[in-house]
Amino acid sequence: MGFTEAVRTVLTQKYATFSGRASRSEFWWFQLFYVLVGIALLIVAILAGAFSDIQDGPSSLLFAFGGVGGLFALAMFLPQISLQVRRFHDRNISAWWYLALFILNMIPAVGFIAGLAMLVITLLRGTEGPNRFGPDPLRPEARAEVFA
Repeated sequence: MGFTEAVRTVLTQKYATFSGRASRSEFWWFQLFYVLVGIALLIVAILAGAFSDIQDGPSSLLFAFGGVGGLFALAMFLPQISLQVRRFHDRNISAWWYLALFILNMIPAVGFIAGLAMLVITLLRGTEGPNRFGPDPLRPEARAEVFA
């Protein structure tokens, strides 16, 4: 799956779909899109702040781009979570594990380990063939005799 296909799939077809599976390429291409748009919004906000008058305080343009960045992050919240859940499903891991790691990530002493576990799960190859969450996104034609 390429960059544009991954972004299109996540934003149009599977915006809030928590069922099914997501391949590594779909996950990481969408993460790249998210980071690039975030960096672009940050650069525009910094440039808007740099060209504002220091005596007049921050410009309204800076606040506008900050608001656009906040709206972008809010709009991407649900697709990010659904994509992460589908990535866990590709590894044949329940979404409850994602919720547990997400909550553990809030605890300062344990958060690093939970974040590292989530990163490792997203880096690992998915289950080959169908699993209990659906067909293999890389080879949907492969079928299993019995779903476990």
